[in-house]
Amino acid sequence: MHLSSPEICAATLDSGVRKASASVRTTVILAFLAGAFIAFASEGSNMAAFNLLASPGTYGLGKALAGAIFGTGLMLVVVAGGELFTGNTMMVGAFAARRINLAALLRNWTLVYFGNFVGSVFIAWLMATSGLFASGDQMLGAVTLKIAASKTSLGFWPAVGLGLMCNWLVCLAVWMATGAKDMTGKLLAIFFPIWLFITSGFEHSVANMYYIPAGLFAKHQPAVLQAALAHGLPMAKVEALNWVTFLTQNLLPVTLGNILGGGLFVMGAYQLAFLGPKPAALR
Repeated sequence: MHLSSPEICAATLDSGVRKASASVRTTVILAFLAGAFIAFASEGSNMAAFNLLASPGTYGLGKALAGAIFGTGLMLVVVAGGELFTGNTMMVGAFAARRINLAALLRNWTLVYFGNFVGSVFIAWLMATSGLFASGDQMLGAVTLKIAASKTSLGFWPAVGLGLMCNWLVCLAVWMATGAKDMTGKLLAIFFPIWLFITSGFEHSVANMYYIPAGLFAKHQPAVLQAALAHGLPMAKVEALNWVTFLTQNLLPVTLGNILGGGLFVMGAYQLAFLGPKPAALR
């Protein structure tokens, strides 16, 4: 048994109201944890697949393997508990229904985004200081650096589109998990859409809060840098990778795409389909 889509829509609206009214302490702690959970999934998927990702001939297989690992991050968020910005883009439904105001929406998004960022960068820093980037004769670090450099080389609108498609799938995973009434159902609902988004190569803002800082930390490890250059990463891309390009070339457009994907193409579409355009229909 599971909830129907109209029931999931109503439950998601109720969840948006609860999230908007949560305390700063609770919101930031849960956001930090969610950022760390997604970062664990990111580093684990890189560790599993870095040899495959390093070769054009096995790249697709590497993405599929990474996707099979990555879903663990969202499972931890949904089941153990966490506040994840990408999922919280669906709070626009509660705002559209006039159940929360704009200040409450932006307060939640700001606190959650900040907490996700700190949690993700913390895990990236721990990975950089752990020595694990030397795994596979420096190849884990080299692939980590290459991934970061490729993400900051995206054009603005391609990054928006990749972010949109990513969070369309991520929020569908959350949507279906909301409808599941047992643990197995929730885990399966999360696994397949997340596997699909990672295999496809889409862009997730919170995951990139790990991927790109991890690459920035790896960039300053000489052995890792030499391995990356030896495996074809142009020095120009390495030099273009910095905290400014992380924010302007990737995080900003990907975040915009994530908001559109979750807020418009999941919450907006279902809310319009099931509840109509009038806020009074939700009362």
